[in-house]
Amino acid sequence: MFNVALFGTSADPPTAGHQAILGWLGQTYDQVAVWASDNPFKSHQTPLKHRLAMLQLLIDDLQPPRRNVRIYPELSHSRTLYTLEAAQQLWEQAHLTLIIGSDLISQLPNWYRIDQVLQQVDLLIIPRPGYPIQESDLKELRRRGAKVEIAAWTGLDTSSTAYREQGEVENLTPSVKAYIHREHLYPCQDDSREKQPIL
Repeated sequence: MFNVALFGTSADPPTAGHQAILGWLGQTYDQVAVWASDNPFKSHQTPLKHRLAMLQLLIDDLQPPRRNVRIYPELSHSRTLYTLEAAQQLWEQAHLTLIIGSDLISQLPNWYRIDQVLQQVDLLIIPRPGYPIQESDLKELRRRGAKVEIAAWTGLDTSSTAYREQGEVENLTPSVKAYIHREHLYPCQDDSREKQPIL
């Protein structure tokens, strides 16, 4: 069976943490489908075209290179249900696994038609520092029909929010930092603490 990992993210901006996840998924799955999408629980998001471009930079910089990790803009939708419909058309015979971070577990019950989503795809949760996984949450997901597993790998302690709100650049890759400065994407990018040469 051909195994496809579905990794959508708001990527606002994407960090080295996202890149580490992509590298790990590329070792684990036959194909990794990546996209940026608008999160209906967030506001004032950077335009999708820029978030997609920055995700592509992360993929281009993967070491070792992963040809099985690709951007699929056609999967971008604020409703995961519609993303799954598009993915099923792309990979009719594949086994699909939706990848989420443990920080999203509490949001899942509020996702659009979540029960239908959980019945259509396997769920792999990647632990994130600061977001412990509660057994009660897993039981509830399984009660709703989810086929859920916990990844045997923990994501990096990074956050897009830390950049947007505090201007922390330590967890941005050089190519993404350069892109942000070139395109003037975030108010904090003009902070003198994070002035970086354009690559």
